Amino acid sequence: MAKQIFINLPVKDLNRSKEFFSKLGFTFNEQFSDDKAACLVLGDNIFSMLLTEPFFKGFTKKEISDATQSTEVLIAIDAESREKVDEMVRKAVEAGGSSYMAPQDHDWMYQHSFADPDGHQWEIMYMDESAMPQG
Repeated sequence: MAKQIFINLPVKDLNRSKEFFSKLGFTFNEQFSDDKAACLVLGDNIFSMLLTEPFFKGFTKKEISDATQSTEVLIAIDAESREKVDEMVRKAVEAGGSSYMAPQDHDWMYQHSFADPDGHQWEIMYMDESAMPQG
């Protein structure tokens, strides 16, 4: 079982990405950050490494996807409430991101989405596990 998760994402402008996620209330682990990478803290053991595109290319033989044109991954994170879901999407749009889908209400689960300035898609969700359908 993994002890930590690191999601690596290519970014065009590292400073812009750091500023964007800071405006959403996220912090960075400076121990794993430099001028080529920033370690975005998503949770106690969950991180996203924001890597400049040239640095990211050193880890793969494939072309880097243009996340504004195609989707390779959906990053889903939870929030404390429905209100916090909407608040994060609102902050993301105000900080230069975009909302790419309308909110989805599934009674026990509520989700809304935003794309960061590089086009990576983030699904923000609140789940009321006590209301989950039993099956």
